Amino acid sequence: MRDLKTTDLNLLKALDALLDERSVTRAAERLNVTQPAMSGMLTRLRDGFADPLFVRSQRGIVPTERALELAAPLKQILGEIDALLQPVRFDPLAADFTLRVAATDYALRAVAVPFLAALRVRAPGIRLALLPLREGELSAQLERGELDLALLTPESSPPELHARRLFDESYVCVMRADHPAAQAPVLSLDAFCALEHALVSYTGGGFSGVTDVALAQLGRTRRVSLSVQSFLVLPEILRASDLVAVLPRRLVAGLAGLVLCEPPLAIPGFTKLLVWHPRSHSDPGQRWLRELLVERCGAEAR
Repeated sequence: MRDLKTTDLNLLKALDALLDERSVTRAAERLNVTQPAMSGMLTRLRDGFADPLFVRSQRGIVPTERALELAAPLKQILGEIDALLQPVRFDPLAADFTLRVAATDYALRAVAVPFLAALRVRAPGIRLALLPLREGELSAQLERGELDLALLTPESSPPELHARRLFDESYVCVMRADHPAAQAPVLSLDAFCALEHALVSYTGGGFSGVTDVALAQLGRTRRVSLSVQSFLVLPEILRASDLVAVLPRRLVAGLAGLVLCEPPLAIPGFTKLLVWHPRSHSDPGQRWLRELLVERCGAEAR
């Protein structure tokens, strides 16, 4: 066996069986081959190792010194090959690596927070790195392994990536608990348009959004007096002012000091996707984490 490129691994299995059984007949039965086939493999083994390997005796065959030297490393090699070919089992409690997730600040609040709580219990050794989305670089980052997952909308998801729907989001009107408009049983369209509004502009500095498009279809407008680039700063602003905002429901559900009401017009919501690269599609650990994230999003929706 001087050249690995021409080595038949079945011959190594035959040698292992011969060393264990000390009989050509029993070794053939163990490997489910005929005795002539086993004899043929022994001939090839002798040629390959340039050694008789076994000599005949009254009770079968006796290994040579060279064969005995091969026994232990052969067991180790075959064991390692067998382990290599076994399906990888993922143990969350024993896992120790970093999961890198890219998302907007909205998605981090709505998705990553409940996900992290579950992760700490079920897989405490997994570290979670929450990273900003970088326009135009997402596919390359996932391909290089710089990211594992991303939270996107269908419109922004590259077609070459795997994707799974997490949830459908809707919008609510948000204001401080003691806001004058919060005292009315229903917020009318006239009252809504008369209020001062804040909105989130991801690109920065914008004063129009999906709410304004929906209002324009009704021939109405509103006054937007504040534009911010992050969802996360808005709750504090709303608590301390008479401003109102139309925000994703999951972002503000359960926040103290704020009240939510249905907008007086139909505002199209959006879908949030979990996205990943084909390189990690079959990885057991990544698959388990994706299922946990989907599960937590479903639990939050209930």
